[in-house]
Amino acid sequence: MPSHGDLVEIRLGPLRAWMACHPDLVRQVLLDTRTFDKGGPLYDRLRPLMGDGLVTCRHDVYRRQRALLRPDFRPAGVSAHTELMGREAESACGRWQAGQEVDVSAEMLALTTRVISRVLFSDSLGDEPAAELRDCLAVIVRGLFVRTAVPVDALFRIPTPANRRYRRAVARVHAIVGDAVGERRAARSAEPQERPDLLETLLAAARGDNGVAAITGQEVHDHLVTLLLTGAESTALCLASAFDLLARNPRAERRLHAEVDSVLGGRRPGAEDLPNLPYTRCVVSETLRCRPPGWLFMRVTTGPARLAGHRLPAGATVLYSPYLLQHDPASFPDPERFRPERWLPEGAAGIPPGAMLPFASGARRCLGDRFAVAEATVTVAAVAARRRLLHLPGPAEQPRPGATLGPRSLVMTSVPRPHGPAGPPPRARSLAPRAAAAPLSHEVRTAGDDGVDDA
Repeated sequence: MPSHGDLVEIRLGPLRAWMACHPDLVRQVLLDTRTFDKGGPLYDRLRPLMGDGLVTCRHDVYRRQRALLRPDFRPAGVSAHTELMGREAESACGRWQAGQEVDVSAEMLALTTRVISRVLFSDSLGDEPAAELRDCLAVIVRGLFVRTAVPVDALFRIPTPANRRYRRAVARVHAIVGDAVGERRAARSAEPQERPDLLETLLAAARGDNGVAAITGQEVHDHLVTLLLTGAESTALCLASAFDLLARNPRAERRLHAEVDSVLGGRRPGAEDLPNLPYTRCVVSETLRCRPPGWLFMRVTTGPARLAGHRLPAGATVLYSPYLLQHDPASFPDPERFRPERWLPEGAAGIPPGAMLPFASGARRCLGDRFAVAEATVTVAAVAARRRLLHLPGPAEQPRPGATLGPRSLVMTSVPRPHGPAGPPPRARSLAPRAAAAPLSHEVRTAGDDGVDDA
């Protein structure tokens, strides 16, 4: 598309749409949320699933919703959850036997579902509902993309097996979340007890505690469903992609192993280790560049607008693709190559603003960006310290675009690794953050000047 211009008109069935192909145009769209609001076929299909949560709500209510949830995703809150992230990653790879064929896609989705379930509900959600949620998420994501790409509602009212599976999965997600909220309300009525989770934050807001304007029970439900879906699936795809790409690039894998062996020495990673795992963070950043789980997004003009010299009518659909921007050779030389080193300070400083957008930017950048990067970094480090994951003989699965992008049935062979000695990271060419490191605009969590889920 970029060969046809910076703004390219396309058709989505009967719908006219415009694809922004240049980082400056995408930045203009994302920073002007009043003119380019959430909307279009993608969000029309998401609203029955997520209601009016952070991902799907309009501009006029977004700031109030974000302010309510922001405290739980600040650095201190993320640090408090790293122990949980490391424990779940260690538990997952600890079950893999030498030579076992592991469904990495399923394992990562199970892991991230357990983590986000504990963050949202503490121990209110048992193992069986969490496992059912994981299965429902897989069905929902498969069904979302076709519902977005084919804007003909009548097709999805036909009782085909796929449509019935999708409707059942959506209904079960809502039922499981509703049961968890009801049980917590009942437990609190019987014995008031504060729990350090996001459900407690939302229920306090529903009661109007601490002078906060009360939210409705439906808003509580919508926020939980939104955070559950986005917090599990996108990070799971990022992790599966990371292990897939590492297995295809032995040099990067060896450097990763050297770092985790030196820093961790076989122990579980914690919050205090994250500053000492810069190459692991580079692996996550490069994975998000090569395989952004959120690869295509939409906005709708709230009135007549101008973009790249074109007049757009009110209600026009504007698309942007992090995948397209992040594979532009003008911004990323040799873009098809997996090179974590490009995120070292000396390389990241040359990346144009807005060229890297895994978490969007502007006022609606992803609320969970820090959380997602920390979870991915901790999980990659914990698994790499104990296991190698190798491709099976024959052609490896290629990622398929759906509502999100990534490997959905990646099976790999687990090979144990000896634990390296504990000790400080190598001093040669230290990657540890410094005051003069690359500006924050080039960190993955804030890329795009202001920062797959909430895009």
